[in-house]
Amino acid sequence: NPYAGLVSHLRASWLSGKTRPLEYRMAQLEALGRFLDEKKDEILEATALDMGKPSAEAYFTEILLCKNELHNTLNNLCCWMKDEHVHKNLVTQLDSAFIRKDPYGVVLIIAPWNYPIHLFLVPLIGAIAAGNCVIIKPSEITKNTEKLVAETLTCYLDSDCFAVVTAGVEETTKLLENKFDYIFFTGIATVGRIIMEAAAKHLTPVTLELGGKNPCYVSDTCDLQNVARRVAWGRFFNAGQTCLAPDYLLCSLEMQEKLMPALRAAIVEFFGSNPKESPDFGRIVGDKQFRRIRALLSSGRVAIGGQTDEKERYIAPTVLADVLPSDPAMQEEVFGPILPIVVVANMDEAIDFINARPRPLAIYAFSCDSKVVNQVLERTSSGGFCANDTLMHVTLSSLPFGGIGNSGLGKYHGKFTFDTFTHQRGCLHRNMGLETLNSVRYPPYTQQKQGLMTATLEIKRKGMCTLL
Repeated sequence: NPYAGLVSHLRASWLSGKTRPLEYRMAQLEALGRFLDEKKDEILEATALDMGKPSAEAYFTEILLCKNELHNTLNNLCCWMKDEHVHKNLVTQLDSAFIRKDPYGVVLIIAPWNYPIHLFLVPLIGAIAAGNCVIIKPSEITKNTEKLVAETLTCYLDSDCFAVVTAGVEETTKLLENKFDYIFFTGIATVGRIIMEAAAKHLTPVTLELGGKNPCYVSDTCDLQNVARRVAWGRFFNAGQTCLAPDYLLCSLEMQEKLMPALRAAIVEFFGSNPKESPDFGRIVGDKQFRRIRALLSSGRVAIGGQTDEKERYIAPTVLADVLPSDPAMQEEVFGPILPIVVVANMDEAIDFINARPRPLAIYAFSCDSKVVNQVLERTSSGGFCANDTLMHVTLSSLPFGGIGNSGLGKYHGKFTFDTFTHQRGCLHRNMGLETLNSVRYPPYTQQKQGLMTATLEIKRKGMCTLL
């Protein structure tokens, strides 16, 4: 196996204990900060070359949010690493019971192409903070960004403990044959199943950040202009190539007709009358992806946009009206600048529609009535939930980010990333003396011993509590 030597080298480094001290972890995290600062212009250039990513969007997602995660980790790592002392029963009152925060060992991070820096760097921050050695596999689809990461990141990090592997499908398959102690994958569900199957051979735990069709319910009581601007921003950000984007709208026929002029106005406000000429609207990452997205335009009727240019891999910000559940756009994640609208009679029908499908990465609900929002929240299930906006919950490192069911397994961001890459080791350190206290648990067993054991170990139920 071409990667066996690399994995063995990193495992030897991890077993040496090199990555465990706080000072070492902090130094490597500080180096990541220098990477973001010193390579900022190259990152913006590479993402622009790969997918026409607007500079402002690239800075926000690939630089700013990554630095926020980094600074949050640096500010709190000393506290996160400390042993967590836990409640003890009567028998162990004189002992020490605690959770030790151990690193897993050698971990693998496989990143996608849509946010090619952010989606490997944020997991990497947590993996380093937790004391692991790491192999990073950036996406081969965004070639300029992959080259930048491969050539420069290892200049900042300790090469004995961290490595970047550039690989296509065949090479990645070989890479996955090696035993890792944790695998973190971001991508589509079909590949996620392959990752999980490969991990199962070594009983390796995984985090799978997948995606899916994120529904967005718009009630009849809401601010039209605000809804249109927030939905258009979330859908067309990064030319729609965001796993967290609102994938389709659910609303009444009346609301669909009211939304059209508001959505059209929002698109013109953001990108001008010809979005193709806007410096703030990106392009589809590749020809294969372009053709797949363009085929979805046959769904419903094109109410806004619909223009395409294969040579530039350009698809205009598009809204499809009167889309049927059987239409192509509703059979797969759109992952492009197309917003289908499916008409429902009311909130109950919208909730039934959502619940009849695989659980999504996010659910969005817009309404001036908090009762409507709470009904959608309480009666559905998803990785995350955001009311009266789109995408913005991802900016909070205090919230866990991750999917459920088909949309993923596991969570990260902020301390959740540290916890993901940390084995929580339950520890009990007992006193060598006081053996008389232990005699009640030794044979021969008697009724008296059983009574004493029950009295010292039993957890009694407290009185009923009321949720306010």
